[in-house]
Amino acid sequence: MRFPLLSSAVSQILLATKGYFRNIRDCATPEGRKNPFVGVGNYSTTIALLGAGMVGRKVIERLVPFDLKVLVFDPFLSSEDAEHLGVEKVTLEEAFARGQVVSNHLANVPETKGLLRAHHFYAMTKNAVFLNTGRGATVIESDLVNVLEQRPDLTALLDVTDPEPPLADSAFYRLSNVFLSSHIAGSIGGEVNRMADTVIEEFLAWQHGKPLRYAVTLEMLVTMA
Repeated sequence: MRFPLLSSAVSQILLATKGYFRNIRDCATPEGRKNPFVGVGNYSTTIALLGAGMVGRKVIERLVPFDLKVLVFDPFLSSEDAEHLGVEKVTLEEAFARGQVVSNHLANVPETKGLLRAHHFYAMTKNAVFLNTGRGATVIESDLVNVLEQRPDLTALLDVTDPEPPLADSAFYRLSNVFLSSHIAGSIGGEVNRMADTVIEEFLAWQHGKPLRYAVTLEMLVTMA
């Protein structure tokens, strides 16, 4: 059901560790092409995920073949689940301080609004990347802007913002270390046909008393985006 979002997040994580986004920016000029930025690559690199819900857990599964070190911040993730997933459960501060890529998958709930602040972004390791395909409201935009202005080594990949789109005078438009996309990580174009097919399949399964693949309970809504 969330395959497009999953594939978008995983693809950007892997490209980010290669230094792809800074590299193409450097290669846009003859001078920059002489010595473009190159990342650390996709082996034994530390990736920090914020949120281990439906999407976060699928991202973890997709990253397994690349032998990456995966950290997870999620207050609802038990130590037993973390061990089963093969990840290290960490605090929010540890996630930002250790992750070469920090990928946000937190739900948009009152507890997460404005949760990601300046001190988190300041703590990021050198040349780190912040990826947000989750929810823009979890980030204090002015804090992120201030840090990105002072830390040009950092890169922000923002598919979601708050408000969306950013205001016309937002610094996101002028910062060279910010890459904006227009909330395209989810289903777009022909991908919505998959959503329709899945809804029909789930309905037919329910109608015939079969298990559902994507059942959502009232309890789950507390931690879902």
